[in-house]
Amino acid sequence: MKLSIILVVHNMRRAAPRTVRSLLADYQRDIASEDYEIIVVENGSGSPLNEVDICSLGKNIRYYFLENPPPSPAYAINFGASQAQGDVLSIMIDGAHMLTPGVLSHALQMFEALANPIVVTLPFFLGPGPQTETILKGYNEDEEDSLLEGIAWPADGYRLFEIGTPFRIEPGGIRPKQLWLVRQFESNCLFMRHEAFGEVGGCDERFDIPGGGILIPDLYRQLSRLDDAELVQLMGEASFHQLHGGTTTNVSRTKQKEKWQDYLRQYESIRGEPFEVSKKPIRYYGHFPNREAMQLMQTG
Repeated sequence: MKLSIILVVHNMRRAAPRTVRSLLADYQRDIASEDYEIIVVENGSGSPLNEVDICSLGKNIRYYFLENPPPSPAYAINFGASQAQGDVLSIMIDGAHMLTPGVLSHALQMFEALANPIVVTLPFFLGPGPQTETILKGYNEDEEDSLLEGIAWPADGYRLFEIGTPFRIEPGGIRPKQLWLVRQFESNCLFMRHEAFGEVGGCDERFDIPGGGILIPDLYRQLSRLDDAELVQLMGEASFHQLHGGTTTNVSRTKQKEKWQDYLRQYESIRGEPFEVSKKPIRYYGHFPNREAMQLMQTG
């Protein structure tokens, strides 16, 4: 089997089924369901998914419910990896992120071309702006549902670019120029070889803050430090975050900044050094599937 996707969910009965839908072979392009598996790990939810319903979406789906797990998803990810049969792992720490239709095939092409690629997908919010701000102005689940209905999702998943906003927005609502080329330090859809995940020891379960803190940035940094690792950022493919009351994505900017400082302090206490973004060279790979994706490369 080529690929195992580890999808961690926590109290996401509304959002997670759409995420799983965006992973299926009749939505993802140029990949067969026999080539990969979707491992849904329910991380101790009080309101869990219905296993029968979620597994009925596809024959390549497996569901696990973890009872009384740690509040961080680190253990859940490591558990999912222990069940995974694929040569390549995709880790999705937040089960509310829907994908565009070429994420899986474009990522796997890099594993055919390179010895040890570490592949990241850029994150977007659903809605007219960062959800840290839009929820304070009334943006809610009903409005989000209407946006998805308005683009007839899932008929053409690339239309998500019409109703989404990049995570990387500067004060004043200004997005970085040439967004696709902005260096990432984490990803909600991170790909690596199964062997590489084991080589760095998997996810470090000392990152025990609810939500994981800098768990995924740390994993990305540890992977990037492998001698033969080659960093790849996909262009024209992305993940789109749905509202679900997330620990950092659906709180105010002030609270978000406070949490980030807590995360940085924990990182330094665990690793014995300040957190830094990898300076390793990056390969960029992908396409521009529509006008909205292409506009994100504008320089002005």
